[in-house]
Amino acid sequence: MSNEVVILTKEGLAKLQAELDDLKYVKRKELAARIKLAISYGDLKENSEYHSAKNDQSFMETRIIVLEKMLNKARVVDSDGLDLSTVQVGSVVILNDIEFSEKMEYRIVGPAEADVLENKISYESPLGKELVGKKVGDVISVTAPMGVVKYELLEIRAM
Repeated sequence: MSNEVVILTKEGLAKLQAELDDLKYVKRKELAARIKLAISYGDLKENSEYHSAKNDQSFMETRIIVLEKMLNKARVVDSDGLDLSTVQVGSVVILNDIEFSEKMEYRIVGPAEADVLENKISYESPLGKELVGKKVGDVISVTAPMGVVKYELLEIRAM
């Protein structure tokens, strides 16, 4: 992970902190118990339960390190004082797909908390890059695998 600042919303910060706390204070204990049980089966060389638990422990410890680094470099965007005249990280936007006349809502977030299933898009994504700095009424063109998609920005509000 580079030395770049990690931009998060308050919600994103809370979610990452909760994940870190769960890993450190719950999952670590569970894995320690799994390893202890697996050791009790004897012969660690051929003990698949032991190797599986140790592998899970390695992945978990790596995730803990990544989360701690992200949280140490976090800059929280406060949507309460957000300037709603243009799209920024922390904005919620309502777009109209011009071709299909379909409305959609997205939250503009940092890359660490982007989640397409929750309509949270990163300001670094192709659509996010086009949206940041735009005003209500602007038309945004985004190149997608199926061609250029045009959206009209209908509304900007805080999260």
